[in-house]
Order: sequence, then C-alpha cells, then structure tokens
Amino acid sequence: MDLAKSLEVIKNGIEEIIPENELIKKLEKSEKTGRPLRIKYGIDPTGYDVHIGHMVPIRKMRDFQDLGHIGVIIIGDFTAQIGDPTGLDETRKHLSANEVKRNAERYMEQLYMILDREKTEVRWQSEWFTKMSLE
Repeated sequence: MDLAKSLEVIKNGIEEIIPENELIKKLEKSEKTGRPLRIKYGIDPTGYDVHIGHMVPIRKMRDFQDLGHIGVIIIGDFTAQIGDPTGLDETRKHLSANEVKRNAERYMEQLYMILDREKTEVRWQSEWFTKMSLE
C-alpha cells in the first residue's frame, strides 16, 4: 500500500498526529526496508474485563496491523499488583500475581477479538521489573 493510502487509514478517526512528519518518516523507512513498525500499547490488568476506553487505541493498533505492522501489547503485570498506592481509590486494590495473570489472560482473549493474533506480540512488564520487590 502506498504512503498516502497508509496515512489515510491511520488518520481516519484521529484529530491530530503529533508529530506527523515523524510518523511519515517511520512509514517511509518501513516501506523502504520492508521492516514493519512496532506499535506498542500498555495495559494494566486491574480488572477482569477491558473497558471501552481501551478500544480507541486497540482499534488504531488493528489499523496498523492491517497495513502490515506489528502490535505489541505490554501487560502491566507489575504495576497492576500495586493498586492505588495512595489508598484513595478503592477500585484499584492490591492484586496478587495470580489475579493479575488471570485478568491479563482474559484481557488478551477480549483483545484478540479485534487484534490479529499473528501480528500481535505480548510482552510482560515484569520482564524488566523482576528484580524490584513489591513487598
């Protein structure tokens, strides 16, 4: 797909891309090298279901996938265990590692209803933070 068509797809439903010229450079490089872009989205599995607020970036990630790029979901398994450290938000309670894992698996089941499994990579925040303790 040519650059103009790719931009048309990406910009659909978007108010503004900042900075657009950088996106254009990345798309041009991707096209020239044949190497897809890696579009990342981080999500903390603090509940059992994804919510409507997740869908805007996930739908846009799917647009990029349809253009041949790779979506990378970064599961915030480390930060999801923390909850709300201020204690003011009871909706973000401290979760066990098992609860977070269960939530993350459920999130991915739901996200795969939109995302292309073959063009989705899942990474866990704990890959970077395992040496830090939550206790």
